[in-house]
Amino acid sequence: MKKTKMLKKNYEFKNVLSKGKYYSGFCIEAFIRKNNLKNENLLGIAIGTKIAKATKRNHIKRLIRESYKNIEDSINTGYSIVFLWKKKIDIKNANYKNIKKDIEKIFDKAEILDEE
Repeated sequence: MKKTKMLKKNYEFKNVLSKGKYYSGFCIEAFIRKNNLKNENLLGIAIGTKIAKATKRNHIKRLIRESYKNIEDSINTGYSIVFLWKKKIDIKNANYKNIKKDIEKIFDKAEILDEE
């Protein structure tokens, strides 16, 4: 299993959010943009501070990261992906099953899953 490369800098997030294509699920929004790296994907996760306290936000980030890692091998490479939690969705809907279903639905819409 390969290590997930993360977006860390503010300008990297802004680049994907401004020039990336928007996809929406039930509780997650995603911006996906082609990057120049041919053999790896970059992942960014952003959750607003008004949604919940730090422990809940970190819990959601861990769930998103784990769901992404389980699907990562079936994704085409060369993309920058930023996941956002929808502000109107209650934090109680944050469970692994809902998040994984959302991520799979978003990747199907974006057509970046391998056809294998």
